[in-house]
Amino acid sequence: QVQLVESGGGLVQPGDSLRLSCAASGRAFSTYGTGWFRRAPGKEREFVVSISWRGVTTYGADSMKGRFTISRDNAKNTVYLQMNNLKPEDTGVYYCAASRIGSGSWDFWGQGTQVTVSS
Repeated sequence: QVQLVESGGGLVQPGDSLRLSCAASGRAFSTYGTGWFRRAPGKEREFVVSISWRGVTTYGADSMKGRFTISRDNAKNTVYLQMNNLKPEDTGVYYCAASRIGSGSWDFWGQGTQVTVSS
């Protein structure tokens, strides 16, 4: 089992930056793929970005490329989401997820952290 705990959310203004963290418990975290999702108010959950255990990054919408960066520190069992030039439409609950090798699905989820971008 892997437990994921997100942190770093908050209220920021448009154009600001924010870094989310996802701390994972459990062994062999370095062999898991990890990703970030978000759910905006009144909308379906949306895939943001993922990083495989080999370090390959995959983005969701093009609007996130160049603004959002995912990284992982396997020594700390932590995944980060650096978000720059935030926009009001980035508002939502951000979730971290982890996938076992060969799973084909997201096996573990965090509880989410709220990000609000507003002037």
